[in-house]
Amino acid sequence: MNAPSPRKPLISLNDALGQLLGALADHAPGLETVSTFDADGRVLAQDVVSALQVPPQDNSSMDGYALRAADGAPGAVLPVSQRIAAGASGAPLVAGTVARIFTGAPIPVGADAVLMQEDCTESGTEGQRAIVVNASPAVGQWIRRQGEDVAAGQCVLRAGQRLGPAGLGMAASVGMAQLQVAQRPRVALFSTGDELVMPGECAPADMAPGAIYNSNRFFLASLLRRMGCAVTDLGIVPDRLDATVAALRSAAQAHDVILTSGGVSVGEEDHIKPALQSLGTLDLWQIAIKPGKPFAHGRVGGAHFIGLPGNPVSGFMTFLLLVRPFLLRMQGAGEVAMPVQTLRADFAWPRADRRQEFLRVRRNALGGLDLFPNQSSGVLSSVVWGDGFVDNPAGQTIAAGDAVRFVSFNELLA
Repeated sequence: MNAPSPRKPLISLNDALGQLLGALADHAPGLETVSTFDADGRVLAQDVVSALQVPPQDNSSMDGYALRAADGAPGAVLPVSQRIAAGASGAPLVAGTVARIFTGAPIPVGADAVLMQEDCTESGTEGQRAIVVNASPAVGQWIRRQGEDVAAGQCVLRAGQRLGPAGLGMAASVGMAQLQVAQRPRVALFSTGDELVMPGECAPADMAPGAIYNSNRFFLASLLRRMGCAVTDLGIVPDRLDATVAALRSAAQAHDVILTSGGVSVGEEDHIKPALQSLGTLDLWQIAIKPGKPFAHGRVGGAHFIGLPGNPVSGFMTFLLLVRPFLLRMQGAGEVAMPVQTLRADFAWPRADRRQEFLRVRRNALGGLDLFPNQSSGVLSSVVWGDGFVDNPAGQTIAAGDAVRFVSFNELLA
């Protein structure tokens, strides 16, 4: 009788991520041009260089009066010689007078300061208005200088940057009505497991023994869309090898990525591994992390295959740790690393594990972190309650008061 082949050691998260991103070394995303209105969340494919200065000329940052600072001694009475609204262009300022000016309006030639309307008192008649100066203006006060935000020729947004509301506003401020971005990855999503039932198919009271609602399908579709993907939901595939092979073969024909949930363990009903090996290649299998050890990456034709574990917390965490950076890099994003903060643990974790652990936590009012009491990979309420996780190295215990590595869910998914 032949002895069983020794089990391969689990691969570290860093090595797994390196291999996963390395599979994209020769990948160049397709490009498309979209309206700046529609570019939120997209990865910029071309630098945005300003053809103008922002602001285009000196302008007022306050409602008030433009004047020569030298004319503005406290108690001085200065006639109002003109009125300048935003979008208008005033005449050169006559010495010894002020110009009524509004936020964003150009500073008239000859003025070198703006006096807030709260720092003066209006006087005079309707035909000849004037102000009494109540505070000494300084040269340059309340003036936004030409080009102080953006200089002509300045690169304001870099290729590889994932666009958000501020970036869209910046692009618009330099006149960009359209932006060149990476095409959305086309992702086929399906779940495996005869125990899975879709919400709405039957009431909780009518659930068969052993049946569970398919929560993974919902949060994975949402996560994929947040990563800028075009998602095709292929539903639930029966726990049969032929059905799994057929689903993979069909999905590979029109998608860049196939993402599955469940079926990547080593049980008799886990058919992803043999199905993938019959159609393509399996390059990565089992990661030294907790939760989330069962993880697979390979190829089916021209499509990347990524298999996530079926336990919901394991699937959620492996998506954040591995699928998120993979999808961002596929779109040409320059920055894919987790944003890590150092915070104080207000809990103890005395049980060191041989795997790198990701503990669901929540920030408290004292600036520390509280631990969700049940860290099981099946307890999805831990990621609902938590606002992030602690990245705890293998073999590491945690005592209350220790500095730990915290990663925010919101920052990962922004």
